[in-house]
This record gives sequence, C-alpha cells and structure tokens, in this order.
Amino acid sequence: MHVRVLPANIANMIAAGEVVNRPASVVKELLENAIDAGADDISLVVKDAGRTLIQVIDNGCGMSREDAELCFERHATSKLATAEDLNHILTFGFRGEALASIAAVAEVTLKSRRQEDQTGVAVDFAASQHLSTTETSAPKGTNIAVRNLFYNVPARRKFLKSDNVELKHIIEEFERVALSKPEIALSLTHNDKDIMVLKKAKSLKFRIQDVLGSNVAGRMVDIATQTSVVKVSGYVCRPDQSRRTPGNQYFFVNGRYFRSAYLHKAVMKAYEDMIAEGAIPSYVIFLEAEPSTVDVNIHPAKTEIKFQEDSVVFQVLYACVKEALGKNSFGLEMNFEETESLPVFSKQYERLRNDVFAPQVSVDHDYNPFEQYSAKDDLPLVNTPVHHDNMYGAGLQEKKQDYSKLFDEDSIRPTARAMVISGKYIVSQATDGLCITNVRRARERILYERFLKALAAGGHASQTALFPVQVRIGADNMPTIREHAELLKSCGFDIEPLGNDTVVVNGVPDGYSCDAGKVEAMISDILLILADGVSSLPGVMESTMAERFAKLGAAEGDLLRSDYEAGKLLEALFSCQNAEFTPSGRRIIARLEGEGLEKLF
Repeated sequence: MHVRVLPANIANMIAAGEVVNRPASVVKELLENAIDAGADDISLVVKDAGRTLIQVIDNGCGMSREDAELCFERHATSKLATAEDLNHILTFGFRGEALASIAAVAEVTLKSRRQEDQTGVAVDFAASQHLSTTETSAPKGTNIAVRNLFYNVPARRKFLKSDNVELKHIIEEFERVALSKPEIALSLTHNDKDIMVLKKAKSLKFRIQDVLGSNVAGRMVDIATQTSVVKVSGYVCRPDQSRRTPGNQYFFVNGRYFRSAYLHKAVMKAYEDMIAEGAIPSYVIFLEAEPSTVDVNIHPAKTEIKFQEDSVVFQVLYACVKEALGKNSFGLEMNFEETESLPVFSKQYERLRNDVFAPQVSVDHDYNPFEQYSAKDDLPLVNTPVHHDNMYGAGLQEKKQDYSKLFDEDSIRPTARAMVISGKYIVSQATDGLCITNVRRARERILYERFLKALAAGGHASQTALFPVQVRIGADNMPTIREHAELLKSCGFDIEPLGNDTVVVNGVPDGYSCDAGKVEAMISDILLILADGVSSLPGVMESTMAERFAKLGAAEGDLLRSDYEAGKLLEALFSCQNAEFTPSGRRIIARLEGEGLEKLF
C-alpha cells in the first residue's frame, strides 16, 4: 500500500461532498457570495429544481480577470489573510472551496465586471477543469450559472429527491437569506415562473410580512434586549397563534442563519403553560455578539454555531422572550364559560354555592291530555306536561343539522342503550355488565378503515364547505401540496393552489370540520403529515397515510351532544373489521363485567 496525494479534481469532488449535497446548497453559497460582494439587488433563476440550472445575478462589486479565475481554486478567498481573521468573521462566503466544490460537480460559467472596467470577463469551468477565459460585455456585478449539477457523479444525482422536494429546500434557503437582509431586493424564478419577488423592505417587520405573510407578521410582537454578552432583537408570535407544524422558526447570529436545539428550548421555556402541548411558536430572532465569542466553523454548511457562553445566551434569550410575552399580557386566560375555572373568593361564597340545588321535576305518568278539553272549544289546556322518553327520545327529536356528518345518515335505531359521559365516552349495556367506549379512538378506527377503502378505490366522499377557506402556507410548502395533490384528492380533501403561497380549501372529508379556524389548523397538520415522508412500498403507504389522516380527523371531532349520536357511533364502530383497537394498537372499548361492578360496592 502506497500513500499518494490525490489529484486536484478528486480532492475537489470530496470537498464537494461536504459543501454541495443538493441544489439548495449551491443556492446558499451563491446567494451569500452575492451579499458579501455588496449587492443590493439579487436574482435567483432555477430550472428543474436546480438540476438543469441555478443562476445568481447580482449588482455587486464584480471581479477582475485574475480574481475571476482564482476564485475557482481551492481555499481561495478574499475574506481571510491570517489565522486571527478566523476570530473576526462577519461575512458569509469566507470558505475558499465553495466555488471549487461546485465546479467539481457541475458546469459553471462566471461573468463579472467591476465598475471601473470597460469590459467584463467570462470564465468557464467543468469537472474542476478550466475551459476558457474571455472578455465579454456585462453589466456591473457578477452572473454565475451552474448547469447540470452532479452530471459527472451519477450516484449523487440519483439520490436527489423529486423536483417538488428539492424546490422546497431551495425556497427555504432563499427565505432565510431574505429575512437576514431586508434591505436587499431579491427575486426567485423557477421554470420561467416568478415564485417570490421581494422589494427592499423598510424594516424587518415588512420583510417578515413579505416572506411569511401578513397573517404571521400581524400576530407577532417585538423583542429587544442588550447585555454585555449578546444583543437580542426580532419578533415572536402570540401564544394562541402557535401551530403543531414546525416552520417559521429562524435564528440569526451576526446576520448568519443557524439552527440551535439548545436555544429553541429557551424560547419554548418562555412559552411554558401558554401554548398547547406539541405546539411550536413562530419566531424570527437576531443575536449579535462579538465575533471572537462565536464559533461558526464547526459545521461544513455553517448552519450550526457555538457560543463561548452558551448558558448566558440561553438565560438572556429566555428572559427577553418571557418579558415580551408578559408585557403584551399573553398569560393564562380565565374561561368564564366553565364554572370550574372561576375562583372561590370566600368561604361564604362556597357555602352559598353548596346550598343551591337543581329544581326537582315531577311527572304525572297517569296524566291523559285528552280528558282536559274545554267545553267551549277543542283546544288543549296551556299546561301541557313534560314527557320523558327513553334515553334515545331526546336525540330522536333533535334537528337533523345537529347530527354529526361523520356517519351515514340513516334512521336505524341502535339496539343497545348508550349514554354519553362528558361528550368523550359512551357507556352502553353489555350482556353481563357495561362497556365504556372512548369516542376519539372510536372515530379514529372508523376513519382509518374509510380512508383505507378510499385510497384503494381512488376516491373518498367530500363535504363541500359553504364558504371556501383561504390558507396561506408559504411558498416553501406549495411544492409539498402539489406533489401530493392526487393523494389528498383521493382522501376527500378538495384543496387548490391560489398563487405561489396560498391554497383554497373547497371541501374536506366527511367528519372533518369546515370551520375556518379548524381548517387552517388542519392544513398545518396535513403539511406536517406529508413532510414526514412515507414508504413507497405497496400497502405500507396507504396504511400509514390512512392512520395519520384518521388521527387528524378524530382529533378535530366535536364532543358528542346526544345519546342518539352515541348510538350511531357504536353502529359505525361495530361495522368495522376491528372494533377493539385503533390502528396504532390502543384499546377503544373497556369492559366492566358483573363481578367488577360488585367489587365497587
């Protein structure tokens, strides 16, 4: 075995494995280089989700002929001169191997001109080979076109996901850059169609509105604090606007986007007891610290960083967010519709409350209304008595529109008696004891089997919303909706794209709510389900999606309102192939036999 030095082209391809793992990586490097060049107007042009073309055009300072050639060499940079410079990095593209790595796995053409030059320069590279350098006419700035990414590494190209998935990642990188630099105008075009066109924003709040939408920006409050260690600024959303879908969570340090599970915990801790379990607040938070106290060179893609005083930054961020939420009175709210939430102000009040009893209703079972007619007319007397039917009587007299649409609308009367407890449980009579049914789990089983049948048959009944609901999901989530359009349609979701960042919900499957607020939350959950990724194996995909959509529909269901609805739910449950367990194996029905009842007494 002999030790040898790798050829430059192979070394560049290895480096490309760290820097360029998908089209979005190229987008990130090129956009950051444009910002470092002083550009205030940047255009990103993409074709076929970056497989065919990624082009970044800026109006920055441009490059000379020598620099245009030299920038493709490994470790070539204009940002560092000495080792000490690593401790004072405030720019983005200080890694010298970015362009070298890109040129190792793609065909690259760079055109650039400085303000003081009469003509520009065009440099062509492919597979790390310098092909040509020529003079050309060009506007001030730089134009870099990356074509046929991974054309010489077929294995890497095969690992790329679908165009919709890759485009989603590109949009995410674009949005991060856009939020970090509101003073820069940016545009994104895909296959000759404008995805986002952002003018220079007056402030960060306006840029948040442009990128994330007015519905997000309008529900945010500002945060600000400054200490000797770190300065914190930005915006966090109101607690009641938190969603279960991850997204719209952004950290920036000295203008650079980064991810931090540790600092995310600081934000979540500030929202403690204010948001529902599993909900995640949106935030755009900027941290400013002395560059020497921040290590940005611990990850090849520069998305992870390390603070010299992590614990101090954690506490400052937590206190800052907590203070902002407190100032805006986002605390626990009292529910005046539930008497249990009302405080007891005195012992006298408690005694008075205990002395109040519900009125007793007496019923004359021997009453005969036909014996009480007046001699002058044939009208019954006014004091018509109250009749108590069996436990299904009240439900049968309800209006049709009060009945849940989750089940078939037939008039078959349940054979077993059922009674609703707290709207969440059904108690019914068994042969030797009682059965207690969990309503939510029963709905999950029913919907699961209906979704399975719908996916197998290619269609599911959908209930049309009286008023279509518009939901802004962001440009980065639109590719996900488009990619799974047929799947959603077969499940009964009538969802149509509107523009580049909004969908219109015209209908939902039977059992789902058409209320605007619930539809918005439903779309958020659907995006979360689709983003998880599903196996493409036959049968596995259908079962997994049916289970996830069933859980979503069951969680959206309202509380049962009558014993009649309870009976209908049991009918639908016992018509399922498995009425005992949910798709995930949780028990739906608990039985209390005769012996168990006797032990209670």
